[in-house]
Amino acid sequence: MTDPMMDLMKLNTDATVTALRRMNDVTERYGLRLTDGQMVALAAARTRSLAQTGRVELGEGILPKLAYAFADSPCIQRQEYADTLGALQDLFYAFKNECEDSLTDDELVEAMQTIFNRKAQGSLEYMENLTVADLYRALRPPAIGGEEEDDADEWID
Repeated sequence: MTDPMMDLMKLNTDATVTALRRMNDVTERYGLRLTDGQMVALAAARTRSLAQTGRVELGEGILPKLAYAFADSPCIQRQEYADTLGALQDLFYAFKNECEDSLTDDELVEAMQTIFNRKAQGSLEYMENLTVADLYRALRPPAIGGEEEDDADEWID
């Protein structure tokens, strides 16, 4: 007799790996590619991250969206791509809890991408210290006149 929970975890892992494999076609344009081993490791990291944050998620998860959103980031180095994706995934689930799901997945990914590429300049340590207010601030429209305000004193230093 098979364990239904193990079967579900295997289906989720397979869905994640399949989606990441498809995403390689997009990310390769930016010089980023995951190996099969990295994909499996990221899928396993997803399971751990969900358990640590007390979240439940079915299907392929957030990794394919993160890979797509961050593929063109000037702050991601090829040799650190898999590790960066794993860290961004952990941050995503932690932020979902911190904002009590008030942001959609797409909004949260957009906020993370904006901060990562601008204020954080690719620093995962900077990202770890963000507040919910920082995430919301990253989503607000540019100031009147089309230029962004420089809120350096409002952001974490």
